[in-house]
Amino acid sequence: MAPDRWEPAVFKARVDDVLRRFVAQEAERFADVDPSLRPVADQLEASVADGKRLRAAFCYWGWRAVGQPDGDALVRAAASMELVHAAAVVHDDLIDDSPLRHGRPTAQIALRGAVRRRPRSVAAGKSLAMLVGDLLMGLAGQLFATSGLPAAYLARARPLWSDLARDLIAGECLEILRTGSPPDTADSLKVIRYKTAKYTVEQPLLIGGALAGAGERIREGLSAYGLPLGEAFQLRDDLLGLFGKPERTGKANTDDLKGHRPTALLAETWRVAGESERRQLRALLGRRDPDADDLRAVRELMCRLGAPDRVEEMISARVEEALGALAGLGAPAPATSALTALARSVTVRMS
Repeated sequence: MAPDRWEPAVFKARVDDVLRRFVAQEAERFADVDPSLRPVADQLEASVADGKRLRAAFCYWGWRAVGQPDGDALVRAAASMELVHAAAVVHDDLIDDSPLRHGRPTAQIALRGAVRRRPRSVAAGKSLAMLVGDLLMGLAGQLFATSGLPAAYLARARPLWSDLARDLIAGECLEILRTGSPPDTADSLKVIRYKTAKYTVEQPLLIGGALAGAGERIREGLSAYGLPLGEAFQLRDDLLGLFGKPERTGKANTDDLKGHRPTALLAETWRVAGESERRQLRALLGRRDPDADDLRAVRELMCRLGAPDRVEEMISARVEEALGALAGLGAPAPATSALTALARSVTVRMS
């Protein structure tokens, strides 16, 4: 990748190479403990097989926004953000009992095969998946620490990892605690902010900036860009969760419905719904295994009440806010150009 030109496919290939080499090595060390661990080791490798590498990209451009140059050590440090994401995905799929991710069985489904002849194989598969997620989070810290960047640079950014982990887990807990409660838009947006927006955009940017020695003004500007953009990213994900095509998203489009997840889309539908419409929504959400007809009924109700359009307006407003903050950041031209392109790509997408 030319240092002053943003080429997403080239950057993704660099991050993919780092992740696959590092995780393959760690998976082999893990499997060497005992041959029966091979299926678990395979799931470690499967966890990094796919991904847009957005979190690595934001970390990278947080560094470049301070004026620091491209480098392989920085790409390794940025790639550690993707292991955080991989851990979060495994845990999220486990919490939501999701069967598919990227069109393939999720970890807890895949790992049932390793314990299919054991008692309580479903629970055992879930337990193994939980431990895969835990190990991935540990590996994220290891990759970051061994990236090759100077120890003084790493020390500047290390405290931010605690913020990242705390906010991510707080968001997951809030989603669990609020699932099944009366839908509320403010509550849904708070879940979005802590569960996704911070660790997807804002915190990778801040970690990249901290590695580069960003001052307070730059840090504030990165947050002002990253937080609304992260929220817009998840709002788009919520729309795709119900209105996207599973062959494009790689996930079942009844997951949000089945899990009664407190999305902004659902909250906006509930907010303007009349009593009869709320009764209909309660009945649809109360079904254990919603089918295609249930999904169609929810979509029709949401569209009739204008909820998708209001969520689109939320997305547009947040992207505009993010780009306004970026304009005032005064970052070097390559970083400004790349962060502008990323703002578009993460919010105008089909998967």
